[in-house]
Amino acid sequence: MTIINVNDELFGRLEYINNFWRGKTTIKMFDLEKEIILSVDADESANFSNVQKDAFSKFIQNMKILIKDAKIQIYDYYNENYQEYREMLENDPEIDKIAPEIDSISDLRKLVKPTELIVRRVRSKGRRLGLLCDASWNIEDGLGIRIEDEIVEEVGYQDSIL
Repeated sequence: MTIINVNDELFGRLEYINNFWRGKTTIKMFDLEKEIILSVDADESANFSNVQKDAFSKFIQNMKILIKDAKIQIYDYYNENYQEYREMLENDPEIDKIAPEIDSISDLRKLVKPTELIVRRVRSKGRRLGLLCDASWNIEDGLGIRIEDEIVEEVGYQDSIL
């Protein structure tokens, strides 16, 4: 199997794996800088669309605001759903680590870890990104944040967001 690499001016060094161009990017969330996977949805020709480039550029430019909004929506989502997870874990001695009651957005730092930013292909008008995170309360499905045209549109299971 041939490994295909590109060094894109905007996205940096990328390798073509499983129908995505994958590299690294850094985001700041919960006051922590973290290197995460950058996945750009494109075929092996690496012809990234201007909309994809624009989506990533605008995310980087507006990261502070977008992440702040995402954290608020994650907090709301967690508070709407954590009791259900606690009920499923009622006999687990780790329940207070996995799905604790929380009082502030900063409490999410221990529960949510960003892992991947996906720059989606253009299916309709608009710039689309997905920010994937590991979530202590849902290891199987994780947490996804759908961002369209620099607006956090939805927070939920990774599969439902993508």
